Amino acid sequence: MKVLMINGSPHARGNTALALDEMRRVFDENGVKTEYFHIGSQAVRGCIACGACKTTGRCAFDDAVNEAAPAFETADGLVVGSPVYYASANATLVAFLDRLFFSTGFDKAMKVGAAVVVARRGGCSATFDELNKYFTISGMPVASSQYWNSVHGLAPGEASQDAEGLQTMRTLARNMTFLMKSIALGREKYGLPEKEAPTPTHFIR
Repeated sequence: MKVLMINGSPHARGNTALALDEMRRVFDENGVKTEYFHIGSQAVRGCIACGACKTTGRCAFDDAVNEAAPAFETADGLVVGSPVYYASANATLVAFLDRLFFSTGFDKAMKVGAAVVVARRGGCSATFDELNKYFTISGMPVASSQYWNSVHGLAPGEASQDAEGLQTMRTLARNMTFLMKSIALGREKYGLPEKEAPTPTHFIR
């Protein structure tokens, strides 16, 4: 089992990293390998809808998106962590995820997704919902915990005082591990769910 972990905070060792590290310890204990990308401080531009990825299989902008894509393809699960800015994820992370999900043509179905959000006070639920939409449009089961996947803290390291939030992270990692292993067993015995050919429509016809 392997999990790709994305830290969308500009602070490499801030509270988002603290929350992800709490999960990583549980993954390590359960024999799940992790690959970690810190992209929150990188210069990642948004998608320009050029369509080049449809012919090349990779994004036209050769940055952290193309670097992370092979790790995403081979991963059994994806954890995305972000601080909350104006009840939304970090804009750098949003640009990264837009391009990562759109430019990669491999099947993401049954890779397990988990969103982790960190805030001083409010906006966690809106950011949590925003990040989960990347998973649910891609056929990725969403791992849940004992509460919404959020941790609270402002100054670096302050989230270590949020006992419930850290427990939520540990429970999330255990549940995610169970789900990934169960899917692997199900794939081996039953195969993946049958897929219909896409039927794309829009609202002017």
